[in-house]
Amino acid sequence: MDTHILDIIKNLSVEYAQDIIDIRHHLHQYPELSFQEKNTTSYIKQQLEKEGIQYTDRYLDTGVVAWIRGKSKEFISLRADIDALPITENTQVPYASKNEGIMHACGHDVHTSCALGAMKILKRLESSLPFSVVCYFQPGEEKLPGGALQLIEAGALDDFPSKYIIGQHVSPELPVGSIGIKPGIFMASADEIYITIKGKGGHAAAPHKNNDVVLTASQCIVQLQTLVSRYANPITPTVLSFGKVNTDGGATNVLPSKISLEGTFRTFDEKWRNEAHQHIQDIVHNVASSYHCEAKVDILKGYPCLHNDEQLTNDIKRHFSQYLGNDMIIDLDARMTAEDFAYYSQKMPACFYRLGTGGTNPSTQHNVHSPYFDIDEDALQIGAGLLAWSAFLNLKMV
Repeated sequence: MDTHILDIIKNLSVEYAQDIIDIRHHLHQYPELSFQEKNTTSYIKQQLEKEGIQYTDRYLDTGVVAWIRGKSKEFISLRADIDALPITENTQVPYASKNEGIMHACGHDVHTSCALGAMKILKRLESSLPFSVVCYFQPGEEKLPGGALQLIEAGALDDFPSKYIIGQHVSPELPVGSIGIKPGIFMASADEIYITIKGKGGHAAAPHKNNDVVLTASQCIVQLQTLVSRYANPITPTVLSFGKVNTDGGATNVLPSKISLEGTFRTFDEKWRNEAHQHIQDIVHNVASSYHCEAKVDILKGYPCLHNDEQLTNDIKRHFSQYLGNDMIIDLDARMTAEDFAYYSQKMPACFYRLGTGGTNPSTQHNVHSPYFDIDEDALQIGAGLLAWSAFLNLKMV
């Protein structure tokens, strides 16, 4: 363990702490939706230029790829997502969103601030870097097909061949000063399910003259749960949930002619994922046919399973314990939420961990995607320091 570098990183994270907080406040006040992050991109560039850090924006319309050259031409990668959510903020903090109906409710302002802080620290340590470092300030994590996939398809990873990639995500469930981590399968695949059922509508008092699409949709929802209870291997985590059911117009005495369902399907097994898609099609069409209705099923394939490379993740756990202490490294279970960081994990060894942001103030304990979400800002210098420290993992491995 190089305690000299570790101490320098900790000291620099303290030195840059207020700068990182200021960056976060600016980003939080001016959030932008997925693939619309024009001003966010410009602000990131300004921060990089202040430190003399090289960057390019040539891959996508928004987002930035920045790099620092080390002793080796081979890279290690960091990733931060930069987009916000269509949520109206209700925190009442001085740095609350000024863009109506848009909020950094998933902590991407934190991820970006920490990554910028880490790059500032690493620029100061440029002559000591064992490898070059590239940071993907990535757009569009919250919206399919995801900015990660688009960056990959645009050739960004090919231009910066890397030994591994590191990403972090806020977690109000974990105390500030800690991280949560899990080797192996960590997060689920996520697909969007869109079902439309059509039939002959009419007066509700004469159901025998119509084809009841509401009843048909209800039976579809019930029968589709056999996908989980009877088709899926009981030891394979599987979730199928419908969050939206809509009809056109209508009244209490009207049977509509069309109904739409929207839901999500999630699992950890890619083979089963593809099989399940076919089962969904079959169940819906068979149920609809039995009620003399027509059905259309569209499955929008989303992010794949996120796999944390076992060797890398165990090395990161030991490496980060030097920074935080053993008792601040918390082993997590797999979770059914999804992340487009999963695409990176298909291309190179990857480690995605949760950064503790929960403090003693109740305002820091609201979950992500809540209009009340906020963090204990002590997490910012910790997150920046950890990302910077991850670039020196190979000092320990030599």
